[in-house]
Amino acid sequence: QSRLEESGGGLVQPGGSLRLSCVASGFTAGYYAIGWWRQAPGKEREGVSCISGADGSTYYADSVKGRFTTSRDDAKTTVFLQMNSLKVEDTGLYFCAVDPAHYYCSDYTPDRWGQGTQVTVSS
Repeated sequence: QSRLEESGGGLVQPGGSLRLSCVASGFTAGYYAIGWWRQAPGKEREGVSCISGADGSTYYADSVKGRFTTSRDDAKTTVFLQMNSLKVEDTGLYFCAVDPAHYYCSDYTPDRWGQGTQVTVSS
């Protein structure tokens, strides 16, 4: 059975860093476009980043550009989100989601989701 599982969340002070992982099982998710999303309490889920399976090109929301980096391992089973210079407003439940129908972020529509990992930025 195919699934995605996020890990790496936690409590960190403003200015700190965390590295999230999204592990795919049952399929090679890295061939497809995979995005990171987050949802803060009382807010809608928002897209944070995307990495294309075809060429590894990446896209970022303006709010995280220059601070977050998404990448994948060579086996294409794990996608990472390196988060630096974290701010209080980065707090939320972070999800990864794959679009198993497309290889490029330009065509990306999330279809399969993980359960999420909580990131809390607080002093």
